[in-house]
Amino acid sequence: MSMRTLPLVFINLGGEMLYILDQRLQALNTSEDNSEKGVWSENDRKRVMNGIVGAMFSKDFMDELLKPQQLYSHRTLKTVLTRIAHASIMRLNPASMDRLYELMVMAFKYQIFLCPRPKDLLLITYNHIDTIRELVKDTPVVVNQVDETHRKIIEVYSSLPEGEFQLLRQTLLIFFQDMHIRVSLFLKILVQNPNGRFALSTSGPVPHGIDVPGLIRTFDGKGREVRRSEFPSGGSYSSSVREGCFELHGDRVIRLGMDMYTVNHPEETHTSKDTFVQTDNTPNLLAKEELNLLARLMGSMKAEKEPKAETGFWINLFPTDQEEEEAGASGLAEEPLFEVINIQAMQDEQVTTELARIAGQFAEEEPPGNLSSSKGDDLLAMMDDL
Repeated sequence: MSMRTLPLVFINLGGEMLYILDQRLQALNTSEDNSEKGVWSENDRKRVMNGIVGAMFSKDFMDELLKPQQLYSHRTLKTVLTRIAHASIMRLNPASMDRLYELMVMAFKYQIFLCPRPKDLLLITYNHIDTIRELVKDTPVVVNQVDETHRKIIEVYSSLPEGEFQLLRQTLLIFFQDMHIRVSLFLKILVQNPNGRFALSTSGPVPHGIDVPGLIRTFDGKGREVRRSEFPSGGSYSSSVREGCFELHGDRVIRLGMDMYTVNHPEETHTSKDTFVQTDNTPNLLAKEELNLLARLMGSMKAEKEPKAETGFWINLFPTDQEEEEAGASGLAEEPLFEVINIQAMQDEQVTTELARIAGQFAEEEPPGNLSSSKGDDLLAMMDDL
């Protein structure tokens, strides 16, 4: 297992989360300012993007993330990403975050499947970073945070050998292998089967530096070519395109990692309730290490105090409130993933103190009940197309 997987997973999943949220918030944009109470504005969307990106790319957080470490469970990553999302004025309930995480995971998994070479995982990551930079281009401080993280990624990963990239890709495939959630966008363009598995094409350009399959060349003992023969390749392949740029700025060539959602197609953020996920009921021996990782990661993030007048708003990613309640009820009925593990956190005073401090920083207060005409209520009502 590669010890350099976690930063790429976090940045790519975080990028997909920003794409989905930005697409939904742009679809709800009806005002250029906050002059009308209860109306979603472009300024609010920018504040959400700046808040999330600023938390994602904070220096201390990224320094901790870039340390060599094992890739932990989906639950730990989802918890971290939830805290990141809630660093802004926006709030997601658990059921909506579950749905959002499924979209993020399946999008990144599809990109890994189509990645021409293991090293091109960096180009996918750079596409995410480039798009995130564009989302916050009007805020120089946040742009500088993104640029600094991009430089660190280049410094850490550019010198890795090809074998390490292959190991990294295999680690990612193992991490996502049991995730088979159906996404309407993938089903619509016929790249995903009804059982949630992807249907890969046997055509298109070959990876950079690779010959088009179909030709066998035979050489003698002196290295001279003596014979050529052809065979059916089973697909329609073409020569490779030029290699993408691995620098801070440049043409990445490949489109994987770009924003695939548009305001005109909100149905692309649908997932099916009938998911095909194979759960692993074996005890997770890294549970305590995951808690320690979460404490370190979240402890390096500084909680920003919002003005008291801003209570935030909630986003509902389900079609109806009834389905939201049903999903929440079903989530409570499910057996905990780590039910066989009894962690006595009080035995580790340092970890307990750290987690308590983190919980205090990221405590989420329920909005007052008298704000029935707030932006959150209107936003919830307008999200019914999801």
